[in-house]
Amino acid sequence: MKLLFDENLSSRLVDLLSTLFPESNHVRNVGLAKADDNSVWSYAKEHGFIIVSKDSDFHQRSFVWGAPPKVIWIRIGNCTTEDIANLLIHHRVDLDAFANDPDGAFLELG
Repeated sequence: MKLLFDENLSSRLVDLLSTLFPESNHVRNVGLAKADDNSVWSYAKEHGFIIVSKDSDFHQRSFVWGAPPKVIWIRIGNCTTEDIANLLIHHRVDLDAFANDPDGAFLELG
């Protein structure tokens, strides 16, 4: 499973989660720093990523356009990068099921 972390999440998540999600990346690392949502959406779709964001815009896009790409919406408010990493680790089984669900377009974690 390849996760693409949005600008509103720390790029440190790539390293913190590299064991569980080794092909994941951050928008800054792929030349999409400060890119608009269309560019991030297109990149994720073209390269097989699941977008991970705290931004509700991707949540709304997933309802309008469906997958791919799939979207994981982080809903835990102000928190540390480690809190987000732990949330994703804790929900690993849910993430696997979501990634493998052909009808799933959106997953909310909080």
